Amino acid sequence: MKKFNILASLLMGLAVFTACEDQDNSPMLQEPTSFTLNTPAYVNSVYDLENSTSVELTCSQPEYGFTAATTYAVEVSLNGEWGEGNSIVLGTTYTTAKMGVDAAELAAALTTLANKDEADFPFTTGVHIRLKAALTESGKGEVYSNTITLPNVRLHYALPPVLLPEDMYVIGSICDWNWGNSLPMVPTYDNDGTFWRLVYIPAGGELKFNSIKEWNGGEFGASATLNDNANAGLSGDGNIVVANGGWYLLVVHTAVEGRNYAYTVDFNEPNVYLMGSNAPVNDWSINEANLFTVPADAEGDFVSPAFAYDTDGDGGIRACVSIDGYDWWKTEFMVFGNELKYRATGGDQERVNGTKGQVLHINFTNGTGSIQ
Repeated sequence: MKKFNILASLLMGLAVFTACEDQDNSPMLQEPTSFTLNTPAYVNSVYDLENSTSVELTCSQPEYGFTAATTYAVEVSLNGEWGEGNSIVLGTTYTTAKMGVDAAELAAALTTLANKDEADFPFTTGVHIRLKAALTESGKGEVYSNTITLPNVRLHYALPPVLLPEDMYVIGSICDWNWGNSLPMVPTYDNDGTFWRLVYIPAGGELKFNSIKEWNGGEFGASATLNDNANAGLSGDGNIVVANGGWYLLVVHTAVEGRNYAYTVDFNEPNVYLMGSNAPVNDWSINEANLFTVPADAEGDFVSPAFAYDTDGDGGIRACVSIDGYDWWKTEFMVFGNELKYRATGGDQERVNGTKGQVLHINFTNGTGSIQ
């Protein structure tokens, strides 16, 4: 019995010892309050970002209580303050305590923070830098380093040019404000930021535009310069409100002003013209004798005057809208089979022949048409 009690005691002690040992081996996350971003050895040198590939930074790992995979993000400021409008966190992150910060990415962020005209660059400025660390796997343990200052950074203008949009869409009550049903506009052949579209807008309809099919802050409406050339009765604060229902040739002109876009929206008469060797007036000019009739509602067809001549070969049946400053062929379109296709920025469209007395029907709502 005594031997049994001694053995039981030993086993219990061993179990307790093992449990303690297991507990001691479990890492416990500590929440550090800071960690050290090292001051570079050549901190007072001139950092010429235009002629550099990277800026090297090193740091100590935060004291999490154990060696942990850590992700570092670089935050920069020109005024030494942090937060929206004062600093930018660079998009590239790092998983080692030694990081080569891309000079081009750094310059772009600092150019944005500088908020100066391009003519004001280059200049030399102090740059404040800190790191944000967090555990790679969980994102926990987020902590900021101390701040270091590079006093002599030569900053060139590093923002990419603002390019004219390649696309434009109409959204509004005409499509239940659903981007999935928004109407793509047609670029002119010059691809110079001018877009057009024939649209039926009911009385009291409202609309906006954007270069992408989503609400991203780039949408615009009544903030654009509006030209009511068709008695549409335009008004509105945010959305463009159209008092008088009907068909309109909408034209959006885009200009770049600094880093921003300036938009002009024209509401024009919905004039569609037959063009070419079969038109009543076939001198390849915009002529009222060649006007299509305009339907009374959104579902109707635009109908050309009767073809005055047979067409064969290069002449073909041609149709277009007319926008000031653009040759007619830069806004042309044609029906192939029963499908309406716009030339837009593309090459010459294939020719479609017709016979004297026929007419061209086009349904701009459905994107269809026919020759009858």
